[in-house]
Amino acid sequence: MNRVRRTPVEDDGGAGGGRAAGPAAAVAAATAHYLRGEPIDMSALAAELGVGRATLYRWVGSREQLLGTVLADMTERTYRVAIRGVRGTGPQRLLAILDRFMHQVVDAAPLKAFTEREPRLFVRLATMPGPIEERAIALLTRELQREIDRGTVDVPLSTGTLAQAIVRISDSFMYAHYLGGSRPEIETALEVIELLLRPAAPYGPGERPRADGGPAAPRPPGS
Repeated sequence: MNRVRRTPVEDDGGAGGGRAAGPAAAVAAATAHYLRGEPIDMSALAAELGVGRATLYRWVGSREQLLGTVLADMTERTYRVAIRGVRGTGPQRLLAILDRFMHQVVDAAPLKAFTEREPRLFVRLATMPGPIEERAIALLTRELQREIDRGTVDVPLSTGTLAQAIVRISDSFMYAHYLGGSRPEIETALEVIELLLRPAAPYGPGERPRADGGPAAPRPPGS
């Protein structure tokens, strides 16, 4: 009878043995628990993968880092769904994508289950620099650049800077109910983002834009 040779990664810190595992498998298993609305427990996850806790931590970092990775992947998955079937070009297309994306995020059952258990952890992961914000900025940067290349968007900022501003505005309004508000404020977020996507008006020397959108007003001396 032939014996199955275990791979080094199975032997490395393995507690249960026999099951191929690694960082990708750990993230996939954690994602499955998240999607079922279940808490992610590092000891239980290590046992499920047949490895020791030390090996799991070496693969994915801390529990908080693992959750950040899972939520970043879910951000991209939700974004891929949101862009399906969105027609048009330019700012209106971008706003339609963001509208669908934000509504899908706040309505997601797994996210609701997670935020009910650990609201402060979620706010920290979602609104501070980290994998979730980085993934969202990267996705939006590509979308902005696509519209700029088409000639349908003309903004004075770099795509990366604009994408970062839009992501942070979206987060602050989308998660307003976790930050002391009574509900998500998606429509407000879209109104602010629409202003950022408007073409920059040319102003002459010594002029500044008017708040009411009228002709540029002269700058006060010394300003």
